[in-house]
Amino acid sequence: MAKLIPILLIVLGMAGGIGAGLWLRPLPDPVDVTAQDIPLPDISQLDVTLYDMKNQFMVPLLDGDRIVSVIVMSLTLEVAGAQQDAVLHNEPRLRDRFLQVMFDHANSGGFDGMFTSNNNMTLLRQALLETGQNLLGREAVVGVLITDILRSGA
Repeated sequence: MAKLIPILLIVLGMAGGIGAGLWLRPLPDPVDVTAQDIPLPDISQLDVTLYDMKNQFMVPLLDGDRIVSVIVMSLTLEVAGAQQDAVLHNEPRLRDRFLQVMFDHANSGGFDGMFTSNNNMTLLRQALLETGQNLLGREAVVGVLITDILRSGA
């Protein structure tokens, strides 16, 4: 019995050390999303047309309960040629969902600081593309182009 106590203490010490190491391990580095990470469809095989959204999008940027600046954006959709009528008929729904994506992006700080950085713009483009594809289908909306962007105010 006296010989088992040191072995038991060694096993408990190792288990405690492993547990503490797992508990205190550093967090993984944040993933940098770049344009190369997003799989782009081969649009050379598709009949793709550009569809300009009629009006600009205006997204207020808030500080507490005060509007401190406004983002004004214009979007153009890359649409499969046969699906252009579906996009035209669903433009109000698209605008609503796109605005919600932009509001979420603004609320998460996407339009603060260097809002035109490659990472921020890629995240916004990808979110808009997924939203358009969820509404109209992957074959309808091939891409989202941010043609104009302006932040007015402070």
